[in-house]
Amino acid sequence: MLPLHDNNPTTLQPYVTITLIVACVLIFIWQLSLGDSGQYIVYALGLIPAVLFGGAELPAEVVQIPAVITVVSSMFLHGGWMHLIGNMLYLWVFGNNVEDSMGHVRFLIFYLLCGVAAAMAQALPNPDSTIPMIGASGAISGVLGAYLMLYPHARVLVGIPVGFFIYTARLPAIAVLVFWFVLQVISNVLAGAKTGGGVAWGAHIGGFIAGMILIPFFTKHRLGILNSFRR
Repeated sequence: MLPLHDNNPTTLQPYVTITLIVACVLIFIWQLSLGDSGQYIVYALGLIPAVLFGGAELPAEVVQIPAVITVVSSMFLHGGWMHLIGNMLYLWVFGNNVEDSMGHVRFLIFYLLCGVAAAMAQALPNPDSTIPMIGASGAISGVLGAYLMLYPHARVLVGIPVGFFIYTARLPAIAVLVFWFVLQVISNVLAGAKTGGGVAWGAHIGGFIAGMILIPFFTKHRLGILNSFRR
């Protein structure tokens, strides 16, 4: 189920959302331009838990920035076109309204904090991992958690693939986002104790929860989710 559009108008131009999307796209194009050397960038700028926590070191020729900075730099790297497009689609559909609710500067701070929380949710359970973590999905998961809290009853146009066809439907945001979150939890459980590379499900879950927790501190808007519990 892919979100395509929502019916939630905004009053502010989503400058930060657009800037984040453009930055991620340009950085990915830069990654591609490096050819085989692009793999070194993943290790140099990606978040490696064992390096971050001091349990391992990168070769001197690979190190580009202090390990602590990779918590942020890793949010702007992607592993492939589908990884990039999927993340940017979710950010485009949901980011503008969350940015509208809190303003540009607060949204940028919120986005980065959610990304950090997501990274820690993935890294802390596996502090000895030497697998680089990259992608904006943790920070974007925080945006999804915030959107759920703010606009659970907004209608979202989604594409639902069935065989070779894609059907569209307009669903409440609460249904779309709760389905997304449950899918992340199930995927995380099924992934179990795998140590190989793959999707950082823990980061998705951690980012989403961080967004839900942080949103009241970043916006004066009433949380729409509260209306769901009224009798």
